[in-house]
Amino acid sequence: MGNDDSLLIETSGLTKIFGSGANRVTAVKDVDLEVKEDTIVSLVGQSGSGKTTVARLLLLLIKPTEGDIFYRGEETSRYGRKAKLKYWRNVQGIFQDPYASFNQFFKVRKILKDCYKLFDSAPSGSIKDRQIKQALEYVNLDPDDVLDKYPFEMSGGQRQRIMISRAFILSPKLLIADEPTSMIDACSRSNILNSLLNLKAEQEITINFITHDMGLAYYVSDELLIMKDGEIVERGNVVRVVENPRHSYTKQLLKDVPTLEEEWV
Repeated sequence: MGNDDSLLIETSGLTKIFGSGANRVTAVKDVDLEVKEDTIVSLVGQSGSGKTTVARLLLLLIKPTEGDIFYRGEETSRYGRKAKLKYWRNVQGIFQDPYASFNQFFKVRKILKDCYKLFDSAPSGSIKDRQIKQALEYVNLDPDDVLDKYPFEMSGGQRQRIMISRAFILSPKLLIADEPTSMIDACSRSNILNSLLNLKAEQEITINFITHDMGLAYYVSDELLIMKDGEIVERGNVVRVVENPRHSYTKQLLKDVPTLEEEWV
């Protein structure tokens, strides 16, 4: 484990195996990664490479079969309930399917108010209402239009923006964004991406961006981790990896990259 004060989250030998016997599948194998404060580190790989499993492990939604996860040098496997709640206050996730991330029986108002349960000391009701309104306006949603809607009454892009507004309220130290733009149209992708970048800049939120899209990763990242068959096969500064790829799999991913500026700027 490193001694760098800027190191926010780190894994050592992270492994996740599902099933047993003939049905045994190693989704993540011996993954070591580091995410430093005020950076965007992208985990890139095709479908089935193990990216989402890494996201779920980092969010403590599933337990590793082997290996450790450290948050600011503390081993998360030792966390009790109170420590986990504090962790989830500081480490939040945004997923590719926002519809599955919400309780469909709750309106947006309740979904956003519930996030205050992660605070040690929640503000008064009027302050909550003001902060929620501000968070929705931040992602270009009209509070009067969406607060009393259910998730199924909104588009995919709107649901993703609700998730970003939740992060705006919580202001976590680390945001794990797992394919947040993959299930929405091109216009919404640009809006979501810019909202995330603005959130990082204005609230100094570190982002672990998970994507299959090398072009998107190039546009947003400081560091790249290339993942194949559950393993990290290449890592490094984004410019170095893109301009001088060393692994054949990285080279394969780069062949499919569109003109970056045209699509994302």
